[in-house]
Amino acid sequence: MGETTVTKPEGLEAALPDPVAADPGRGPLNRLRTPRRPRFWFEILLIAVSYWTYSLVRNAVPEQKAEALRNADWIWRVEHHLGIAVEESVNHAVNAVHWLIVGMNYYYATLHFIVTLGVLVWLYRRHPGRYAATRLVLFATTAVALVGYYLYPLAPPRLMNGGDFIDTVMVHQTWGSMASGDLKHMSNQYAAMPSMHIGWSVWCGLTIFALARIPWVRVLGALYPVLTLVVIVATANHFWLDAVGGVLCLAFGFAVAGVCYGRQPYALPQTVPARGPDASRKRNGPDPNSRRRQRSAAP
Repeated sequence: MGETTVTKPEGLEAALPDPVAADPGRGPLNRLRTPRRPRFWFEILLIAVSYWTYSLVRNAVPEQKAEALRNADWIWRVEHHLGIAVEESVNHAVNAVHWLIVGMNYYYATLHFIVTLGVLVWLYRRHPGRYAATRLVLFATTAVALVGYYLYPLAPPRLMNGGDFIDTVMVHQTWGSMASGDLKHMSNQYAAMPSMHIGWSVWCGLTIFALARIPWVRVLGALYPVLTLVVIVATANHFWLDAVGGVLCLAFGFAVAGVCYGRQPYALPQTVPARGPDASRKRNGPDPNSRRRQRSAAP
């Protein structure tokens, strides 16, 4: 008895449903957790609107000067009790070295934004699969910080009553802090807890250390939040405990991203498939109808 050969009509395989799309296990939650390639225009708009909203809300929080000064006195007493109240000594020691304190003033005013935006651009270009989740960490960290500014107004050390701290921006007449000089009326001066200089710099440092491949770049990433901590203390803009508050906010941001994506951002795939028709062609292969048209058109 002869063998029976069954042939499939040409193009039938292409008409079959995509096994990934047909997988009943890919529900709304899994689709939400699937990394997607970020859109440049959307990210620029999102970052601009988010920072504008953050600045608006932060500066709209009532300054509550009396309560902020009382909280600063309490923080200072707690740090004395813990034996870590060395901010005043660091402030005076660094202020005695003119070139060093001037450099730190400009560091405080600029790198907070430049490095954070630089890391976002690097993620967008080199780690698109991890970009959205890592960006979510930063946004969630900043959002919960706004709650801290509202619930716990805090004066920075340089504004304490009876303190001997030096406002280094005022003394050295450097451009910088939005809370000093001619710019002080444009920013809430009593929103020192938590420190987003620390929250953002630790986010940058962890991201660089976890994802960079060049060893010396990873070392720079690890050193960046440490140097930022020295700067915020030396310029009398924050207490040590403000930095602890920033780290706690960052921990909250990582928790939010972990819940949303089912794992931490750095564990997500580095790349994601391209969007649009190109991605469909790569997944399904060449269009068989296109092949037939090409054969029929051939001489």
